[in-house]
Amino acid sequence: MSLESVRQFFAEHAPEIEIIELAESTATVELAARAHGVTPGQIAKTLSLKVKDEVVLIVTRGDARLDNRKLKAALGAKARMLSVDEVINWTGHPVGGVCPFGLENPLTVYCDVSLRSFDEVLPAAGAIHSAVRISPQQMAELTAARWIDVCEAR
Repeated sequence: MSLESVRQFFAEHAPEIEIIELAESTATVELAARAHGVTPGQIAKTLSLKVKDEVVLIVTRGDARLDNRKLKAALGAKARMLSVDEVINWTGHPVGGVCPFGLENPLTVYCDVSLRSFDEVLPAAGAIHSAVRISPQQMAELTAARWIDVCEAR
């Protein structure tokens, strides 16, 4: 179970971080922002992409959009979004609960610099009703993420 893999990840790497579980769905940025009482930008959405033969995750602020030109320049090739089945197979997490923690397979993680606008962000935690509160810097450190600039300015 995906939530359990995230729970195990935090137990091993950052036991001070608590997983927040809500009764309502937080599967979209809007639902999550409303449920947690934060701005949509503070929701850290995790995008699953295939670049050449590699699957990567990009974590960005919830109200940002990928800039395909910047993405291609940063990653060296055009990227495509994974299908729902591919997301589940590669990450072990359902769409709406994808996060860079407790992954089914080791994947390269990137964090967009737009996340640095916040002291605290809320990425999902492996299920459509779960999240964690974490600083962007700690999230990047825990996931060995590289910082890149691949979003449109809004």
